[in-house]
Amino acid sequence: MKAAPTCPRCFGPLRPPGAWSSAWSCGPHGDVLPLRPPRSPSAASVEAVTRLSQVPVWVPWPLPAGWLVTGFADVGDERDGARATVTALSGPSLTHGPADLLIVAEEPGVGLGAALAGLEGTDPGTGFDKGPPHAKVDVRGHPTALWCVTAAPDRAVYAGEALGNWLWTIVWPVEAGYLITLAELSLRDLRERDQALDLPFGAFSPRLAALGTPEG
Repeated sequence: MKAAPTCPRCFGPLRPPGAWSSAWSCGPHGDVLPLRPPRSPSAASVEAVTRLSQVPVWVPWPLPAGWLVTGFADVGDERDGARATVTALSGPSLTHGPADLLIVAEEPGVGLGAALAGLEGTDPGTGFDKGPPHAKVDVRGHPTALWCVTAAPDRAVYAGEALGNWLWTIVWPVEAGYLITLAELSLRDLRERDQALDLPFGAFSPRLAALGTPEG
């Protein structure tokens, strides 16, 4: 049986569209776009999420040494396409044990990045980008500023704007935030067809497991 979509802001159940409304609805958050069940790390998942998405599907390329792509997620429906995407990656940390990274691209108001960061609202909060940026990533040859966002204490969160959409990077454990501040990541949009990226896939991300059983 196919898993039902959930709320991108609280990951709770949704009321499907009906006779009186064409929208998916969450009890606490009202009308929202549906968060689909996460997708397994595979070429088929890349094809599915890029075919539907209206926003970038970011991946660092080249990947940091030892890192693997470990799944995807997206928010939206078949009719209007995905308005938020998540690429999950896992790899070694500098301190001890594994580290996990989620890269989120989303239209304003979706709220998935904030939820994954452990925030209550739909964006990084007023004034988060005051002062010089804490990190920069390369997007299509241009340096893109990211600011550290105060979020849940077990993760490092950086947010900014790229191509008119929110860009979130969320890293566990918090000590692995060096990956954003020091690794000089260059992001590629998997929707672009004029590239041949041989993505290495790993086991399904534990950070996406909380969103449900993977499809594909």
